Amino acid sequence: MTVFANGLTAIEPTDAERTALRDLAEFPLYSAIAGRRSRRFPVGGSIPSGPLAFTSRREARPLTDLQRALVLATVTGQTGWHDAISHHPGYAPQFPNYSGSAIGRTFPSAAGFHTTQFFFTDDSGTYYLPTRDDQLDVQLSADSFASSDGLADALNALLARAVRISGDRIHLPREQPYFEGHNTWIGNHPGSLLVIPVADLAQQTLLNIAFFAQNGYGIYDDVNDRPIPGLERYSQRLAHHDDPQPLSFVEQYSLAEASAELMSSTYAGHLGLGAIGLGGWSFDGIDRLSMLGASGDPAVPGLGFRFDEDERWSLPNPTGRAGVFESFTRPHFGSMRAVVEALAERKFGAGGPFNPDTDGPWKDSSGVRGAAAPFDEEMIDLLTLQADYIDDTFGKFPGTVPSVWIMNYLQAQHLDTDFYDALYTPGAYLPTHAEEQRRWES
Repeated sequence: MTVFANGLTAIEPTDAERTALRDLAEFPLYSAIAGRRSRRFPVGGSIPSGPLAFTSRREARPLTDLQRALVLATVTGQTGWHDAISHHPGYAPQFPNYSGSAIGRTFPSAAGFHTTQFFFTDDSGTYYLPTRDDQLDVQLSADSFASSDGLADALNALLARAVRISGDRIHLPREQPYFEGHNTWIGNHPGSLLVIPVADLAQQTLLNIAFFAQNGYGIYDDVNDRPIPGLERYSQRLAHHDDPQPLSFVEQYSLAEASAELMSSTYAGHLGLGAIGLGGWSFDGIDRLSMLGASGDPAVPGLGFRFDEDERWSLPNPTGRAGVFESFTRPHFGSMRAVVEALAERKFGAGGPFNPDTDGPWKDSSGVRGAAAPFDEEMIDLLTLQADYIDDTFGKFPGTVPSVWIMNYLQAQHLDTDFYDALYTPGAYLPTHAEEQRRWES
């Protein structure tokens, strides 16, 4: 048995698991879509009162190592190279430079920005699982499911990347405001796997400011009804300088795009649960600030993110955990100019989507990547001017939305079919749920 430095056990499928993996590879997509339900009642669960009152006669138990790896790979996994944005007549003959990452993952991202990273927690501890940048040695592909050994290699490459940040499951009191009331009985339940996508909304916003600037638009402070001082110096570069984008629109736009990443990643995982035969659901009923570490209670540290408070803000503003997840904000980079330079490095530096030395999906990947419109010094100055204004005016970046954003979680657990047999009509769960323990030796 091989154990990684993070304490996770490497996947070495048994004969029974190899059979289960072959069945998994053949599970129909539309069966997963039509069969998707929020199946919340786990082994070891209890609903104490009401019309669905029920107490499980089975012990809570964790997912198998293979099941956990499959769920994590479905939600977070890398699947090759991002195809980038193919053409923009305003850029021609240059290549559009929107993307933030060269990596393709199991869920979509607006213009390939990819600002989401992942954490997860279960009975074995709490982990950070970065898949946004830096290609894994072995990635998920359709071909990898044709061979259980090939799939195991891809899963192990993913597991090896996880960073253990605690030996304990995240603790959240089973009460409001930590959980929404209807989740106090089940959220983060013993035995479950809880996957936590976290978006760097600061970086998402900066990528959009760059996107608009590259398309000739600056930003206007509609909150305070004033232009950004000094932006007029860039009127020749900004073809639409007389029609700037409202700051509140750009930041809400960024929030919506980041939310789409969070929600679609957990939706992919939710579809995977039915195919594997696990219960669980995608939901947003855990308090975002408590999860990140800004609950205000030292006994509830969550993920341990740094947060700041300001009389201008209605809520604390988490920005990241040093050395683990650091948002593109002044508290972590020292200045907004350093943030802008870090964004340019992510795009054009080693491994970036517009570095000619980064491999890719094209026959001439070097030529395609090398043709991208560059971030010259004037662009760096233009982005810094706008980012500095927002940070100075509102005391944080972005100004009107959080720097870090959580929306959806995925919880995976063993389903107690006795509950559904006792209280539901036939068809409340799939054949994969009925056969789960036997098929996966769980």
